Amino acid sequence: QVQLVESGGGSVQAGESLRLSCSVSSVTDINRMGWFRQAPGKEREGVASIRSDGSGTTYGVPVKGRFTISQDNAKSTVYLQMNSLELEDTAMYYCAASGSFYWGPLSPRRYKYWGQGTQVTVSS
Repeated sequence: QVQLVESGGGSVQAGESLRLSCSVSSVTDINRMGWFRQAPGKEREGVASIRSDGSGTTYGVPVKGRFTISQDNAKSTVYLQMNSLELEDTAMYYCAASGSFYWGPLSPRRYKYWGQGTQVTVSS
């Protein structure tokens, strides 16, 4: 069983930055990590994904060029650096882990394990 714990969320003004962290209890049989977000009344959206060996990253169109996903295997932690935050980035952010090869890297269906989420609120 993989446990994921997110941290780093908060309230910021537009244009500012935040870094989210996801602590992973075990990476056995995990081939990909992802960050997702869900705003009230909207579907869960894939934000960024990274292969467990760090060799490939994928980003959602709304965040490309502003967000960066990375990982520190020694610390079993995955990060999401969010720069130039916009009002539309306000959402609950979730970390997820996948051992599957089905579905695309930003599809929530691919991911079996999920954290509890951390709230990000961007104001003007």
